[in-house]
Amino acid sequence: MIIDLPDTTTTAINKKLNAVREQVGAATTGRVLTLIVAIGNDALLDESLGAANIASQEHPSRVIVVVTGGPDAQQPRLDAELRIFGDAGASEVLVLRLHGPLAEHADAVVVPFLLPDIPVVAWWPDVAPKAPATDPLGALALRRITDATNAPDPRAAITSRRDGYTAGDTDLSWSRVTYWRALLASALDQPPFEPIRSAVVSGLATEPALDMLAGWLASRIDGPVRRTVGDLKIELIRDSETVSLSRPQDGVTATLRRTGKPDALVPLPRRVTAECLAEDLRRLDADVIYGAALAGLEEVEYL
Repeated sequence: MIIDLPDTTTTAINKKLNAVREQVGAATTGRVLTLIVAIGNDALLDESLGAANIASQEHPSRVIVVVTGGPDAQQPRLDAELRIFGDAGASEVLVLRLHGPLAEHADAVVVPFLLPDIPVVAWWPDVAPKAPATDPLGALALRRITDATNAPDPRAAITSRRDGYTAGDTDLSWSRVTYWRALLASALDQPPFEPIRSAVVSGLATEPALDMLAGWLASRIDGPVRRTVGDLKIELIRDSETVSLSRPQDGVTATLRRTGKPDALVPLPRRVTAECLAEDLRRLDADVIYGAALAGLEEVEYL
């Protein structure tokens, strides 16, 4: 069910939401968090809502989508959509379009819709503030999720996360390499147990997940870590062997190679946004490993 409320107020939205809830006998007691989704226009609206709806199967939420793409309008105006039941997954969704000067006060518009006594998470699917924790919407949240992959310059975006980092920040590009990190770590749990002397991370220049992987390696080993553009491949070089993990750019199966041992094929498809978002919503504490990986970006050599 989608209910349009053009040129409305926060009071009118809350009254309508309560009326619909009473009509169908729904309650908010099953919600485990409030998810604020901040986007600049409608380009990523459907994709972001789809990801939030899928993640809501694991994390029932009130989803508040704030679209601030109309700051040039002369008069402040608030247009809203209420999406519930089949159009909202296991959540209830409020789409708030802020026009004119109202776009500069998104936090004041959102506050009346925050559910009491549950955590708030903010997510920027495309362009994010340089310091999410100091952004008005970010200041409302315990956890702040960005996605450098959709930024105009992904590498510059993920690098800027380092300067604006505050405990509680994370980026979906970090979640996209969770399985890569797990496979590499498990490969090193086998003999000969030698330290890694150097590492090479190769792939698309526009894939910030690989930059995060390189930063993570730089924060964990003493040798150099090089980031190159080429085939999708990670190499860990030790004194007596090289461990490599590679996959075709659009493939779903990776090859794990070790010097002198048979190749191993492992399933490793690219993770979709909904899967990464659901993973990040499982933890609301600070991700210290992500913070260390961001700091490690400064040690990465770009070739």
